[in-house]
Amino acid sequence: MVSKSNTIKLPTRHGISPSCVWLPQEPHALLLDFLSTKFHEIPRATWIARLEQGLVLNKQGVAFHVDSLYVADQHIYYYRNIENEPHIPFYETVLYQDEHLLVADKPHFLPVIPSGKYVQETLLTRLKNKLGLDDLAPIHRIDRETAGLVLFSVNPATRDAYQTLFRERTIHKTYEAIASFQENLTMPMTYKSRMVKGEPFFRMKEVNGEANSETQLDILEKHNHFAKYQLSPITGKQHQLRVHLAALGIPILYDPFYPELHDWKEDYSKPLQLLAKQISFIDPITGKNHVFTSELTLLDWESFVADFEPR
Repeated sequence: MVSKSNTIKLPTRHGISPSCVWLPQEPHALLLDFLSTKFHEIPRATWIARLEQGLVLNKQGVAFHVDSLYVADQHIYYYRNIENEPHIPFYETVLYQDEHLLVADKPHFLPVIPSGKYVQETLLTRLKNKLGLDDLAPIHRIDRETAGLVLFSVNPATRDAYQTLFRERTIHKTYEAIASFQENLTMPMTYKSRMVKGEPFFRMKEVNGEANSETQLDILEKHNHFAKYQLSPITGKQHQLRVHLAALGIPILYDPFYPELHDWKEDYSKPLQLLAKQISFIDPITGKNHVFTSELTLLDWESFVADFEPR
C-alpha cells in the first residue's frame, strides 16, 4: 500500500499564508546561502531574522535554523514580513458575507493581495486578520489604484463555481470613471483592441491583430470639459479600462500609467478616478440573483469643475 503524503497544511500567521519554493540541485552549504542568492533583492539579514523567528519551515511544519544545511530536491515554505511597511490610511467595508462568498468594498491605494512592499496593508490580509477566515481567497482582482467591489471565496470546496462565472463571462461588472469629454465620440459605444504586455512590465499596450479586449462605454454625466463615464468590460484584461480610455483620447483622471508613464509619488489627494461600482450575477450555489453596489463614490463634481474653470 502506498502511504499518503505526510505534508501538513501550514497555518496562516497574521493573515499571511506561507510562500513555497523548490530547492534545486545547487552547490550551497547552508539554506541561508540559497535564500540569499535566490532572493537577492532581500537583504541577507532579513533571511537571518526570518530563520531566527521560525518563519522558514519544511513541509512537515518544522522550522529551519540559521545554520541548517542545504538539502536539495524538496519544497520549503516561508512567511513574508516587511519591516516598516507603509500604512494605508483608508479602510475596506464588508458588504456581504455567507458561507461561500464575501463581497468587500476596497478603497483607493489598497492592494488586493500581498505584493512588493505591501503584505499586511492589503485587502486580503486585513480581511483574514479581521474575520479569522484563513481560507479566504479573491475570486478576481482590481488594481491597487482602483476602488470598489472585490469578490472573495470563503469555502475552497465551492471556489471554482464562482471562478467559473468569470471564465464564462456570466457575471456583469459596471465601473464609473471620470475623464475628459470629447465631442467626436458618439456614446454609447463599444471599443475593442488587442492588448499585450508592455514596458515596463506593469503596463499594457495595444498592438495590431485580432481583438482580445472589449469595453462598452456610455456617459452618465457631463460637466464642462469633463464627464463621468459608465464602463462595462466584456473581457478582463489587466488595465483594460485604463488602456481603452487612453486610446480614445480620454485618459482616466489622475492615471499615472496611461497614456504616458509619469514619475509618480503617492498622492492621496489625487486617487485614480476609477470605481468598480456594481457586480451582478446568479449565485451558482444558492441560485440567488445578486446585485452588489459599491458605497464609495468618485470626486465631488462641483468642487472639481470649479477648480478647472478659467480664472
